[in-house]
This record gives sequence, structure tokens and C-alpha cells, in this order.
Amino acid sequence: MSIKILLSTLVLAVILTACASPAATPAVQDTPTPTSTQTTAQSLAVMTHDSFAISESALAAFETQYNAKVQFLKAGDTGTALNKAILSKNNPLADVFYGVDNTFLSRALDEGIFDPYQSPQLDAIPAEFILDPEHRALPVDYGDVCLNYDKAYFKEKGLLPPQSLEDLLKPEYRGLLVVQNPATSSPGLAFLLATIGHFGETGYLDFWKGLVANDVLVVNDWESAYYTEFSGSSGKGPRPIVVSYDSSPAFEVLYAETPIEEAPTAAVIADDTCFRQIEFVGILKGSKNRQLAEKWVDFMLSPTFQEDMPLQMFVFPVNPQAKLDPVFVQHLILPEKTAQVEPEEIAANREKWIKEWTEVVLR
Repeated sequence: MSIKILLSTLVLAVILTACASPAATPAVQDTPTPTSTQTTAQSLAVMTHDSFAISESALAAFETQYNAKVQFLKAGDTGTALNKAILSKNNPLADVFYGVDNTFLSRALDEGIFDPYQSPQLDAIPAEFILDPEHRALPVDYGDVCLNYDKAYFKEKGLLPPQSLEDLLKPEYRGLLVVQNPATSSPGLAFLLATIGHFGETGYLDFWKGLVANDVLVVNDWESAYYTEFSGSSGKGPRPIVVSYDSSPAFEVLYAETPIEEAPTAAVIADDTCFRQIEFVGILKGSKNRQLAEKWVDFMLSPTFQEDMPLQMFVFPVNPQAKLDPVFVQHLILPEKTAQVEPEEIAANREKWIKEWTEVVLR
């Protein structure tokens, strides 16, 4: 079964389940019962990218069940966080690392930063998400990186939002786009891969040369692009087009300071304009608390965390047992055809493509 068909089936299943009954936080028994009888709380260090978030109730569920105190080390965007994990692999900064995605996965595995762990929760996860057969990196979530735009800007200007990647090269879109650096940002790398998947290796650099000529802005991470440079309601910048996620408009509704019925932003989901990411978690070699690290990995794959995650991090659960919030589903529009670059191609060419991009765009 192709990943496209599988993911479409998965999303449909969770949508139907969510619409049938309100999402509820399941009991903490989704993860195995702890065996420790310690009275002093155990400490677990979890290294993440800067976009990681978890609700207080979900975190308390884990800490209470395992008599644990979880400390989160936010280490930058995905590329930056992975660099830190690699540089410190002989003396790891944490027990667990979450956030490496399929665009950077081969680098993490080649550097040997993870210990294998076959979580019992993997039994519930569709095989197409499991990209590492040795279970060093276990899938947690997925999402589509897409162009997002500020509806109000385009309405005010009487300008049609971009409908394709080629549209971004037109004079009327000059100075409107902000993207992330693919060397430091996983959404940035995903968007670069979308352009490679669409234009091919022989054409993607010409496209980027055109973006440079059309005054594209490059920043280091998603937060800077979306919250500082983007003019949508969550941002206060001058640029009305940003690289983000197809789920971002739903979050604009869910987290609006004043309740709204319609998202002020929209995602461009035309064929070959988006790229699908899968994010992973792994136990770092040299973890000082291997047993508790395993419990945390189990927890991240369980319905308790998987149902909490979409409303915290703009991503979809890989566990089909998790339910999506009906409001989230209501404002969600998925691309029918994402740009395709095979994992083997990414592994073989990622550094070359980033270097070529850097030469064209930043120098």
C-alpha cells in the first residue's frame, strides 16, 4: 500500500472517529505499568526542537505514572538540534531526542546517535511510517509543509494568491515570500525538497535563482518566519506568504485571542507544492536512564500523547487509535498530491543539494 493511500485512509479514520464523539484524553494505562518503587522522582532529559510542546495534563500523566520529572532541552530548529546531538554524542546532553524528521533521518542514523528500541507501541503504528527497520528512530507524527498566505493581504490588493510554485516567480509576488534556511530548518529543507520533487535536479536551482531575483527572504527557523516576518494574524511582519504547514490555518482558529469562525490564513495545496514530513524520537546512546527513556518513547507513541500532540504542535498522529479534535478537523484541508523525493535520494544527495542551494541563494 502506498504511503499516500495509507495516510489518506488514516486521516479519514481519525476524522470519522472524531466526528462521532468528542475527543477525550484516555487513561494513562496506554503505556506499560511501571515497575519502579522509588519514592524519589526520577529525572529524564528530553532534547527537542524549538517547536515542541505538550500540555500540562499530558505531561503530568506521564510524570505521575512513573514518579518522574521530565526536563526539556529545546535546542533550536531540527537541523540545529540534530547538529548539537551529533556534536555531543560521546557525552549526550539528554536521554532522548525528539524531532529529527525524514529529511534529516539518514544523517542521524549514519552518525549513530541512537540506541535501538522496539517499543510495544509500534504494533499499532502503520508500517509505512517506520522508516528505520532497526528501530533506532521511531515515528511520532507527520505533517505537510506547504506555502501559507495571509487572506486579508490578497483581498485588499485584489491579487490572486499563488496557485503553484511557478507563480512565486511572477512580478506581482515580488518581495512577498519568506522561507527557512534548509541547512538549519526542517520546514526549510522540506520546501527545498518540494522544489526538487517538482522541478527535478536539473531545474530546481533555476527556480531558486528566480526567487532570489524576486526578493525572497530567508530566515533560520520556522518561528522567525511565521511569527516575525509573516503578516498573518499570528505574525506581525510585512510578508504575506510563508513556508509553514497545511494545518497552520486550523491553529489560527483554535488559538485566536478573539473567537473566529474562519481562518485568516490558508494553505496552498496544489499538486507538488507541499512535502510530507515524518518526525521521529530515539533514545540517545549513553542515556543515564535507559528504562525511563523507554517509557517516554512508549508514551509518545501512545494515544495519550498522540491525541494531545496535534493541538500543541501543528502535526498529525501516526497512531490510528488517536482521535482528532473536531474543530481541528473542520478547518483542515489536505493536499491530494505532495511532491515526492525518495528517502534514498535524500540520504544520497541532501548535503549536496543544501550546498548548491546555499551557493545560489545566500552567496
